[in-house]
Amino acid sequence: MSWYVLYTAARAEKQVAQKLKSYEVEAYLPLHLSPRKWSDRVKLIEMPLFSSYIFVRTTDEKLRTLVSISGISRIVFHNGSPAVVRDSEIEAIRLFTEQARGKACNFDVDDEVLIACGPLKDKSGKLIKIGKKYVVLHIEQLGLTVSLKQEQLVKK
Repeated sequence: MSWYVLYTAARAEKQVAQKLKSYEVEAYLPLHLSPRKWSDRVKLIEMPLFSSYIFVRTTDEKLRTLVSISGISRIVFHNGSPAVVRDSEIEAIRLFTEQARGKACNFDVDDEVLIACGPLKDKSGKLIKIGKKYVVLHIEQLGLTVSLKQEQLVKK
């Protein structure tokens, strides 16, 4: 049995992983925490590390039957055959996600950061001041100094 890659419908990765359990197929969906903003709050949500992709460990014959599962768009091919991912690569992804899980980003004054959500999403700036929950950030490209919650930022 080998690891293969399936391409899923948009935002259907978690549903496909659940469906694959009933087919007795080992599925691996690496997840990471990502900040998402609602009108009243910012929350960390588990998101797929690779959007629209899921790894499955199965035989080549059974792999081709999995395309009939709703949410799976197609098998990822390389050089005319289904793309095989080495066990060592899957283990490296698992190790990375385990080591990164629950680790908070520690910010320092003068760090370059990127705004992950909100009206200034994808703008970068330099930290001027760091409080317990909020930071003061100077966005040079806009000539603006703003105060933001720490969970809205990621290190550049």
